[in-house]
Amino acid sequence: MTDETLQPETAPDSAAPVTSGADVPPDRLAINPRSPHFDEEKLRRGIGIRFKDVVRTNVEEYCISEGWVRVQAGKAMDRKGNPLTIKLNGPVEAWFEDLGEGAPVAKL
Repeated sequence: MTDETLQPETAPDSAAPVTSGADVPPDRLAINPRSPHFDEEKLRRGIGIRFKDVVRTNVEEYCISEGWVRVQAGKAMDRKGNPLTIKLNGPVEAWFEDLGEGAPVAKL
C-alpha cells in the first residue's frame, strides 16, 4: 500500500455559470416597453431562453436569479388590450443569439 492521497477531479472552469460581462444577458429582461426591465439594445441582439431544458420562443419576461419566466396565456387580453401572462417557475438560462453556438450562457 502507498500513502498517496487521491485528489478529487475538479470540474473545468467552463462549467461554472457565467453571471456578468458584455456578452452575457442581464439577470432580468422584459419585451414590454412600459416595463422597467425593458432594454431595446439587448433585445435587438436576440435573446435565447432555455426554461426547464426546453428552448422557449414565447417568453415575455424572465428572471434568472428568481427562476421564473412570464409567458402569454393563450389569446386572452386584458381590458387595455395587453396579453394576459402567467408566471412559470423553474430553472432559466439565457444567452445572446448573435454570438452563435459558443455563446456564454447566464444561469443560476
